[in-house]
Parts: sequence; structure tokens; C-alpha cells
Amino acid sequence: MTPPDGASVYSIPLGESIVDALARGLLAENLDPLRLSEMLILLPNRRGCRALREAFLRHGDGRPLLLPRMMPLGEFDEEEDAITAALGEEEDGDSLPPAVPPLRRQLLLTSLILKLGAGRGGEAPSPEQAASLAAELASLLDQVQIEELDFGALATLAPEDYAAHWQITLDFLKILTEYWPAILAEQGWMDGALRRNRLIDCRAAAWARNPPPYPVVAAGSTGSMPATARLLATIARLPQGRVVLPGLDRHLDAESWESLPSSHPQYGLARLLEKIGVSRDAVLDWPDCRESPRAVLMSETLRPDGVGAAWRQRDPAVRQTAVEAALNGLTRLDCPGPREEAGAIALRLREVLEHPGKRATLITADRGLGRRVAAELRRFGIEIDDSAGRSLDLTVPGSFLLLLARMVASGFAPHETLAALKHPLARGGLAEGVFQARMHRIEIAALRGPRPGPGAAGIRAVLAESGPDSPEKQALLEEWDKIAAASADLSVLMAEPRAPLASLLAAHCRLADHLAATETESGASRLWAGDAGAAASLFIDDLADAADALPPMPGRDYPGLLRTLMTGITVRPSWGGHPRLSIWGPLEARLQHADLLILGGLNEGSWPPEPASDPWLSRPMRERFGLPSPERRIGLSAHDFEQAVMAAEVMLTRSVRVDGTPSVPSRWLLRLDAALSASGLIRPWASGRWIDWHAALDRPTAVIRPEPPAPRPPLAARPRRLSATAIERWMRDPYAIYAEFILKLRALDPIDADPAAADYGSVVHGVLDAFVKEHPKGPLPAGALDWILEQGRKAFATVQLRPGLAALWWPRFVSVARWFVDQETARRPLLSVSITETRGLWDIAGPAGPFTLSATADRIDILADGGLAVIDYKTGTVPTAREIEAGFSPQLPIEAAIALKGGFSSIPARPVTELLFWRLKGGVDGGEIITASKRSPGELAAEALAGVAALVAAFDDENTPYAARPHPDMAPRYSDYGHLARILEWSAAETGGDE
Repeated sequence: MTPPDGASVYSIPLGESIVDALARGLLAENLDPLRLSEMLILLPNRRGCRALREAFLRHGDGRPLLLPRMMPLGEFDEEEDAITAALGEEEDGDSLPPAVPPLRRQLLLTSLILKLGAGRGGEAPSPEQAASLAAELASLLDQVQIEELDFGALATLAPEDYAAHWQITLDFLKILTEYWPAILAEQGWMDGALRRNRLIDCRAAAWARNPPPYPVVAAGSTGSMPATARLLATIARLPQGRVVLPGLDRHLDAESWESLPSSHPQYGLARLLEKIGVSRDAVLDWPDCRESPRAVLMSETLRPDGVGAAWRQRDPAVRQTAVEAALNGLTRLDCPGPREEAGAIALRLREVLEHPGKRATLITADRGLGRRVAAELRRFGIEIDDSAGRSLDLTVPGSFLLLLARMVASGFAPHETLAALKHPLARGGLAEGVFQARMHRIEIAALRGPRPGPGAAGIRAVLAESGPDSPEKQALLEEWDKIAAASADLSVLMAEPRAPLASLLAAHCRLADHLAATETESGASRLWAGDAGAAASLFIDDLADAADALPPMPGRDYPGLLRTLMTGITVRPSWGGHPRLSIWGPLEARLQHADLLILGGLNEGSWPPEPASDPWLSRPMRERFGLPSPERRIGLSAHDFEQAVMAAEVMLTRSVRVDGTPSVPSRWLLRLDAALSASGLIRPWASGRWIDWHAALDRPTAVIRPEPPAPRPPLAARPRRLSATAIERWMRDPYAIYAEFILKLRALDPIDADPAAADYGSVVHGVLDAFVKEHPKGPLPAGALDWILEQGRKAFATVQLRPGLAALWWPRFVSVARWFVDQETARRPLLSVSITETRGLWDIAGPAGPFTLSATADRIDILADGGLAVIDYKTGTVPTAREIEAGFSPQLPIEAAIALKGGFSSIPARPVTELLFWRLKGGVDGGEIITASKRSPGELAAEALAGVAALVAAFDDENTPYAARPHPDMAPRYSDYGHLARILEWSAAETGGDE
């Protein structure tokens, strides 16, 4: 096609940085700085404008410059004379309505979804779900308006033979076709995408009638939006207008060019040239530019039908020369996984800093990879600028606001409370460290172990009952009262079935302001500081302005709604990144290059990204409606790849496995492999040394074999009194005794602990103990089983069982109670009296002085024949006879020894005739009685005392260590101190394997 006279279209060839080539060319033709400042340059986005400003500075040779005006395409000022005139003619003098703010639009759509969802039967969506759906609706609305389609066509998209749910979906989309336009008209708003289209068209019409007296250059755009394409066509025909295309491929044959699929990187440029009315041959080269040596190879690699026959039929020597030139400066790295990929990239970026002035950039669509690389670079003290930013909910102020909302909504549940009050921003008006120390003490006193009562009052009640009164305890109570008072308004609102969003937001901000304040700074000055704070402040202001768009909602749904709204806000750093290293998304990389470009995450599903599933329209429906196909997005992604891979020095990376699953290389890597294979080369340019170097960073210079701990504290520090249960630990794991009784370390209860097996055992022991204390002798009273069951119900109520656990434990308890009553009925004629939970002491002579042995017996029966039966209730595992006879489970024998010597104050010295375990297992049998050993109790008691005496004598020698697990085969199944003893490290070294 012959271009019309006056059309001015240029291309910056593949391999050139668009902003650098543009700045270089414009400076060369505008030696007069005043002439340059009159120019208007339109670029695809704001980041492109910033990059062009930096390019002008780089190529300005240090001389003062008056830079041209630069603005993103589509962001025109309505007050400009040309726009105002065009609008006046088109709108009869009225200007366009303002664009509806994004948050207000989302909340208005959320309100519609909630109203229509509640009226259609079934379960209405929550505000959080409705807000998420509203975001998807807004996205569809933008797509339709960008493509300038008519919503009226939706009614024809789902004929009767389509699935019924598509009919339901189209009925739901009446929100956009019927209700939404009426709301906009009523409130005087206009959709932003539609307004932008109108402004662009007005600008194009104004310039077509009255060409501007200054040069206009539009660069870097592929014209993917119809309105933008029309503006570019207008600019190309202006007397002083030029359109500069990014990387037009001149090597594709004419036949391929005319039949490009939408997934091809040149598809968008081909359609744009059609709209402008310019053939590819008529496009001029931007001055002073050179095409990349890779252009021919990449053109063949990305050819629509794969590596073409023309490439294979070329002279092998010519093909080899072209490939060698293309591979110069191009490397590829296939990494085992994302961790290795991020580490290798970080090292490669770090190496660039060894060359003064050299710049490097990672380009990736994989946000996880970008975060990993940024984290790896911090080990070198490097903060890298990531253009993608982070969503507001992941920033410091955003997470603080969310955690506070969840804390109050949960009724001050322990986990949510600690997460909020241990946040770095939480200071409570106190000096640094003071508030954190008080929260730590509140955690220990009230939030570990079983969950306290609901609300702030429940935590206060536990605090008030914890320990004796003291100034420290009073300070904790006063601090908690301040937190409760600051959160009172929000707590009341969150308990309401219908609470206004504006009221919730105001109460929330007051709480955040109180908790973020320090001794010297206000909460606002800390909460809204920095880029993230400014973004959070703007979000809160916009949400407050739009809050009236949403009807009152259940207060408990506020945190979920807030999180959903926050995820749509992106926070990008305005400064502070490294001046020579950066992370770009593919769109930012389209316009600029660095000395080294690393294209990371080149796997299918990442680059190109997996086509997003449309929640509203099926693929055929989208096609019939006129929306772009998923392949169009792949084509844009392919163009970004083509632009980036043409840089002078490029490194391509991917992970072979992701999350343990083999990954598929990006289709462009596969095509490149095919092109090289057709040339007789099989990836000769792969290099793995960066992976090896990264692994070497964490590889120790020497491996030190850990030894089991064997502390030898002085004799004065060693305990002189232990219980029978502690004696068992002393034999099995002396280190646990060292940690507990010498270092005075106590294991903390879990936060918000669910009742465990130990709690079940405590309840059963307590109920049976209470029954025996109530009826220590004689026949059982009538209703004994009912009495035990009633006490069990009361005891289980205090444990606050979850329904699932209650369903498991209660039947077991009922079975145990029945078995217990049966056993007691049969046993009572043989008894004189039963004594429970009785404490006994006995002193043993040791080399360093007396050693006191203590025991608390679950139950001792004085039999009718004068003997004693020592009984231990067991709801868990019962020690084996072998363990008892070997002395590793000495509790019952020690209790028997103390009883033999009269060590229990309430029981006279008598012979012990029975050592019994009552296993209270529940189930069908209910329980069973197990004799501890076939050997006589007297013999076991004597051996136990002798064993304890030998143990005392051994540890009264300062050379005897408190070793960890000296007898591995008899080591305890669980220890609170195993992690302190580093058992996993040295036991793995002993066995030569991993645990």
C-alpha cells in the first residue's frame, strides 16, 4: 500500500533502546535548546517518560537542557484550548463529566452485587466476595470500553444450546448493561476508560483541524487500543508529527507479514500500520541506529510457522556466521529451581557493579522471582528498585491496618492480637522497646495456653488472675485498659449486624493512630510516612470519600472487605533503589535497555503468562463479542521478549522445576533451540558457573561435627530435690534436668492452645480423684455413675472443647466412667480405705549431703489384709515391664519405696503388695488393670531406691555431665528441651544421615 502524502512513520530497529535512540536523535536535530523545549513527546506510560528524561541527561553531554514536554498517551489536560474547543463543538459547550474514582466505582458495583445477590435467592455474597466480583466487573467494563464495543450485543452471546450457567452469567451482567449507566448518570460520573477514549478522540480531532505549531512525537506504542491507534494515525499526518514504532521486523517475508497470527510479536505493529495507512516498506529508519545482529535469527525463531524452510535452505556457512553473531553476548542458564535461579541472577547483577558505570536490569513477569532476587541482593547490602512494587496489604502500614482490624473482629483472639500488637508500628505511645516488653509479658500471662474469654475483657480477666499483685502487673493492666479503650468503638461497630463503612473506617483509624504513636511522635506521623504510608493515607482518604456508596454491612465483614480493596492498590518506591541495578516488568523494558539485561522466569505460564480465565465470558463468547483473544496478550508479551532479547548483552534464565514439579520452557526458548538445532547447534551457550558460585556462598569452609552437649555445672548449682517423675527424666535425659532445674528454663504453653491429650488426662484424673475423695471407703453409693458423669460435664466445660474434640472425648470418658464404677464395685470389699493425690518425701544420703525424693501418688489403697496397693491412672501409654525393671520408668517403684518407709504422712509404713496401672483407654472395654511387673513390689522398691542413690552419688561428682540422651534406646519420646540440646544435629552426625 502506498502511504498518503504527509504520513511520517519511523521505526527504531530491534536492538536499540527506544528512549536512548529517541533522545540521541532529537538532540542531534535540535541543536537549539529552545526548539527542543517546544516539542511534545507522547509515550506509553509514566515510567517511559521518566526513562526518556534520564536518557536526555545521559546523551546531553552534561550541558544544560530545557527538556520537551513528555506525557503518557491518553493523559491529556481537558482544560487545554484544543481539547476544550473540540469538546465544545461535540458536547454543545458542556465538558465531559469527571471520571468515577476507582474505589467509588468498585464500591458502587459491590453495592449492586449485594443488592441483586440478596434478591435472587440462595446465599447472598459477603461484602468481601462482592468487592472481588466488583473488581472483575470493573475489569470487564474497562475491556469493553477500551475496545469500543456495545454492551447490547451481550444478549446475543448465549443461544439456547449453551450451558445454563452462561445464561445466568449474562443475566448477572445486566448490572453493567442496565443498572450501571443509570447510576453514573444519576451521580454525574463517567467511566475512566470511556472518558479517556473521548479525550483522545477530541485531541485527534482538534489536531486534525488545527495542527499544533510545535513538533509532536509519539514513540514506543503498538496502538493496541483503538482510540490510541486513531490518535497515532492523526499524529503521523501532522505537518510536524512523527510516530516512532518499537522494533519493526523487516526480515519477515511479505506473505508471512500479511498473515500474522495474533500471538506473533509483530501482529500489533502490522495492525497499527494498516490503521495509519502505511506499508511496512514506507516506514523510515530512525537516524543513527543499528539493528541487532540477532534480528535475523530472532525473526526466523518467531516466524509464525516456526523455523521456516527458507532458514534451513540457506547456505550453512552463512547460517553459521549469522548464528555466531547472534549468540555473541547471549547466555542462557537453566537452574534447578527458583532459589538457585534467584541466587544466580543476584550474583550476576552484583558482578556488574565491579565495572564502573555499567547498568544491569532483571526483566521478569514472575513477581516471586523478583522478590527472591531482591532478597538475595540484600546479603550484599544492595536495595534494588522493583518497578512492579507491592500491593498495599503487603506493606508495613497496610499490614498493620489489616492486623488491627482482624484483631478486633476476632474478639481479641490470641494469634490475631499478638500479630497486631507485635507489629513494628505498634508502640502504644511508649518509648521504643517498652511497649514490646509489655506485650511480651501479656503474652506469657494471658495469651499462652487455653484461649481466654472473648473480647478485651476476657484477656483482662486472665491478666488480673495471673500471679500476685505487683507494680509490674498493675502496669500491664493499665496498658491493656488503654488498648481496650482505644478499640472500644471499633469493637462495638464490628458487633453490629449493620454498621456504616465510614464509621468503621473512622474508628479503625483512631485505633491505629493510638497504637502507632510513640513517646515523642504522633501515630499519624509514623503511620503515614514514606511511600507506603502516603499510599495508605491516600487509600484511606479515597475510601472515606467513597464509603457512602456501600450500604451498612455486618461489622465482622469489615477486615475482609478492607483486604480485598487494598490488594488493588500498588505501592512503588519513589526513590532509594540502586542507581545502576533495577527490576523491570516486560512493559517497562519495551522502551529501554541496560548494559546487561537478564530475562528471568522464562517458563510457560510465567513468560508468556498463562491466559487469565474470564469469569464472565467463554472463549467463543469473547470472540463473538469482539474482545481480544488470549493470543493477543501472548503477542504483546512476545513483542516485549523480542525487544529485550535484542540488547547487546543478554542472559536468559529459567527454573527446571518449580514447587517440585518439572516446568515447561517458554515457547520462545523452545523455538530458539529449534533454530539452533536447524543450524547444527544444540545450545552451546549455556553456562552454570553462576549456580555453582551461588551454592559456594552458603557452603561452609569446614564441617565441624557437633558433639552431644555434656554440661558440668558446679555442685552447688545441682538440684538437691527431685520428684519421681523427674527421676525418670534424669535417667533418660539428664540434659532436660539441667535445663529445667539448673538453667530454670520452662517451656511456654502454645498460643491459643487447643486442649491436648494431657488436658483429657487431667480432666479424667480430676473427676476420678474427686469421686474417691468423696467416697474413700465402703460400698459405692447409688447413682455413682451419674455423679461421675455430671462432674465430667462440668470439667469438660471448663476446658472449652471444640465440637469435634468433644465428640471424640466425651464417649471415651463415658466408657471410662462405666468401667471405673464396675471396678470400684468389685474392689470395695477388698479395701479398707483409698487415699488419692497424697504427697510423700524421703531423704537419701549422698556424697554432697541429703537428697530429697518426692512423689505424688494418684492413689494408694489400704487393703483389708493390711497391705498397700499403689495405683497410677494412665490415659496414655503404659510403661512396659522391661522399662520398669531396668529402672527407666521408676515412678511406681519409687512411690512403693516411700510408702514402705512411711514417707506418705497420711499412710503408715506398711508392705506394698500391688503395683498397678489402671489404663483408662475408653472404647468398648473402657479400661484395663495392668500389673507393673511380675517381680515383687518390695524387690522393685529396693532396687529403685538403690538406683536413685547411685544416681545421686554419680551426679554429686562435678565430673559427671548432664548428657543429652545417654541411652538412645531409652530416650524419652518427647522433651521440651530437645531443640536446646540440638539433638537433630548431632544425632544425624552420629548416624551419618539426615533426620
